[in-house]
Amino acid sequence: MPSRSLPRVAVALGFSDPEKLLEHARREVEHGESFLELRLDYLADPAQGLAVIRRLRGDYPDCLILATCRRRQNRGYFNGSLEEQMRLLMAAVEVGARAVDIEIESAEACPDALAAFRGKAELVLSYHNYECTPALEPILRRLMRIPADLYKIATTARKPSDNYRVLALIRENSRTPLVVLAMGQIGLPSRVLGPAFGARYTYAAPLGAEGTAPGQVCGRQLRSLYRIEKLSRRTKIYGVIADPVSHSISPVVHNRAFQTRRLDAVYLPFQVPTGQLRDFMTLATDLPVAGFSVTIPHKQKILRYLDWVDPLARRIGAVNTVWRRAARWRGANTDVEGVRVPLERRTRLAGASVLLVGNGGAARAAAFTLVDAGARLSIVGRSPDRVRALARLCGAEPVLREQLGDRHFDILVHATPLGMYPNVNDCFFPDRIPADIVFDMVYNPVDTVLLRRAREQGKEVISGLEMFNEQAARQFEIWTGEPAPRAAMERAAREALGAGDPPIMTK
Repeated sequence: MPSRSLPRVAVALGFSDPEKLLEHARREVEHGESFLELRLDYLADPAQGLAVIRRLRGDYPDCLILATCRRRQNRGYFNGSLEEQMRLLMAAVEVGARAVDIEIESAEACPDALAAFRGKAELVLSYHNYECTPALEPILRRLMRIPADLYKIATTARKPSDNYRVLALIRENSRTPLVVLAMGQIGLPSRVLGPAFGARYTYAAPLGAEGTAPGQVCGRQLRSLYRIEKLSRRTKIYGVIADPVSHSISPVVHNRAFQTRRLDAVYLPFQVPTGQLRDFMTLATDLPVAGFSVTIPHKQKILRYLDWVDPLARRIGAVNTVWRRAARWRGANTDVEGVRVPLERRTRLAGASVLLVGNGGAARAAAFTLVDAGARLSIVGRSPDRVRALARLCGAEPVLREQLGDRHFDILVHATPLGMYPNVNDCFFPDRIPADIVFDMVYNPVDTVLLRRAREQGKEVISGLEMFNEQAARQFEIWTGEPAPRAAMERAAREALGAGDPPIMTK
């Protein structure tokens, strides 16, 4: 198994039952995977994994199997001695494993035992840190004191720039066979981009099951969503920054758009915790990132890191789209189109009475858009002080919830996270909805409690998915200079949300 010709994805399988391990291994191979890591230490009796390896190699002779039996002292599950660990891994080689992963702690404790593997299997020497990403060069030097066919370093990302530190180590040691990645949701970009920077492969979770390390995504997702086989150092990198970010459908939508237009680009989810925005901008400059979407909670704070901001976005005080041109970071707010276009498809905004619910970044974009279009705007929300401040900025009427009474509006625009997954049962209006047209910016789920109640009351409803698709299409056009493949993007969004055809709009 020459390390230079490995597939880019190794699916890591860890199950306590050998039949379940075999079942998932077969499923992966049947779905096109050819490189499997079998975590023998997950089995109640690790020796039962030998029969699994034998059957897999008999049924799928081209399948590459990497056997791992990590000791409990090294954050694995194997309770045996070092000698028992080595005997089990050698037995795995004898029944068909093409490679073994031995953690550095075991290798340093019995270096003479490693000689038995040479010439029989590829030796992967590994280091794991489940707490942080420390200085990496000393770790690599430690690993390389022991001859091996490949060196693996898995750390834990605590901040976005840890991704670049990991990727830079791979690039700067291009002649050394390495697999380096950062675990956890923050470290996901390092898993996707690692092979493009020179890592021999990356690790994935199995279909429909948890992985063996935090942050793993399934192999099918790496191949179809991120097109990991086609990524290179020339690939342009885009993404979305949020906290949390795992719920975002933007990677599905924009990667489908790049694929439709045959662009060498990838769109990644960047989890950026509150307080780590500056650190992300360091990562974005170093990678480099060509552009990114901005969502909760960073739409307002991102302005301080930009060199140029579109005048309307500056008035709004929030940016959802960032790109780099001539070494300068630029920002705009495509939520404006996301609000205006769906409403103008249905009604005339000039002179219309509109009730806006909310006072955050999305609400600010809606407020200025509606006022600029000539609507008579009233704003309500859970924070009266913030509502009054926004109303003063854009020339709207602040309203307390209890003042709504019997008031009625032409349009209601809901711009808060209420009703968004996972809190899908929340709704600002417990009963009567005071408008003829109800526009909910929440798009996950597509059919929110607010929209269902509005439909039951005979209102015309607009899903937040329409806003999402409109603003995403405009982002794509800003970044690429090409027309957005809107139909493909909308299909991708509906697939990601498990939604069928749009609901019938009633009045």
